[in-house]
Amino acid sequence: MKFLVKLISTLVIVSFGLILFSCADKVSQDEESPNIIIVLADDLGWNQLACYGGPYQTPNIDKLAEQGMRFTNAYASGPVCSPTRAALMTGKYPARLGLTDFIKGNTFRDSLLRQPEWQKFLPLEEITIAEIFKEHGYRTASFGKWHLSREKKPPASEAYNPAMQGFDESLITYKPARNQTNPEHDPHNVDSITDRSIRFLEENKNQPFLLVVSHNAIHDPVMESRDNIDRFSNTNPDPAYSVAPVLGAMVSRLDEGTGRLLMKLKELGLEKNTIVFFCSDNGGKEFYASQHPLRKGKGWLYEGGIRVPMIVRWPGKIEAGGSNEFISSTIDILPTIMELGGLPAPGHSIDGSSFASELLGDGPAEKRIQYWHYPHYHSGSGMKPATAMRKGKYKLIEWHEELLTGKPAWELYDIESDPGETRNLIHEKAEILEDLRKELSNWKEDVQAQMPVLAEIEKSIE
Repeated sequence: MKFLVKLISTLVIVSFGLILFSCADKVSQDEESPNIIIVLADDLGWNQLACYGGPYQTPNIDKLAEQGMRFTNAYASGPVCSPTRAALMTGKYPARLGLTDFIKGNTFRDSLLRQPEWQKFLPLEEITIAEIFKEHGYRTASFGKWHLSREKKPPASEAYNPAMQGFDESLITYKPARNQTNPEHDPHNVDSITDRSIRFLEENKNQPFLLVVSHNAIHDPVMESRDNIDRFSNTNPDPAYSVAPVLGAMVSRLDEGTGRLLMKLKELGLEKNTIVFFCSDNGGKEFYASQHPLRKGKGWLYEGGIRVPMIVRWPGKIEAGGSNEFISSTIDILPTIMELGGLPAPGHSIDGSSFASELLGDGPAEKRIQYWHYPHYHSGSGMKPATAMRKGKYKLIEWHEELLTGKPAWELYDIESDPGETRNLIHEKAEILEDLRKELSNWKEDVQAQMPVLAEIEKSIE
């Protein structure tokens, strides 16, 4: 009898100890393995959120900014979608990947230059953000726009879809078809993407996860439900921005979807242990709305085409309501979330560098030069082949047509004092121009940037 009592007492103590150990291990795991959510908007310009001074109604994203840190010098790694998305997946410059235009791009037979034979899908050999986090015990998912496969839709696209790049779960959506999609029923898939993301949160609340929520909004074609359009029209948006009510309605639905996602995090008790990034794949399309005070818009290497909103929230870790002027790019997101998540540095070379110290208040991150390379023509905007860089307050743009024909090929701007890029300083800052030209040339050589050639030269070679 005594033996039985002692045995039961021992089992109770051991069981209690195991419970305590399990709880302690769960707390430790939560502290070391925060969840990661990256919300990526499509064609959302730097000025198109109310928290960035824009004319739209975005209360949910504005609240995210109030609870986190808002970056004012964040950039997309490309002026169009696919290069930026490849940069997010790999932490590498699009130029190094050779993936420098939207897939499949355009062909310009009558242009002065011929674009290079660039990479039109994300190679499976590239190590993605999903593969890295999956290796460290994360459940991974990508819901929404992908645009990194060789072909756009299945079955031809399946060999290069998210499931082949480390994502455990995926849903691929596409922009609405003109004159075929009913604008009254979630035309840009915001609701369906959000619904699938919420289900993922519910199913994976007890394990660390990496979730990429990749919206089609606010890419054209511009369409929304009549109720949403009327509601936006009644807000009396600032006429200086020339915002089409339908575009404002699209932004509003994007904001509502983001709000639903954030609310679900709170309901599940995941809010404090989840790092949320909100950003865009490139600048806004100026045909639909002014990108003021920035110059031009999507497709261009001027600020309106590449500077984007970026907000990062981690309750209790990142100071709420902060505004940060640190210069970053999409390539920096991968190493940053790896450091925030306590993961070791990647075992392969990447171009991005972490700015986690900026987020955590541990001191300034190392300042670095940001580069962009677009050796293509862009029919939607009028952009011509060019390469650009920003070092501190100065930005240099090198135009390839002029470079190859012996004409003045450079524009130099002080972005801090002239964010609209209105005053070319090549004559006033000749020494700075020369230094930046050398650095740009060295970078192109380092990443083996593909350059266009004169069409006449290409024909003579053929």
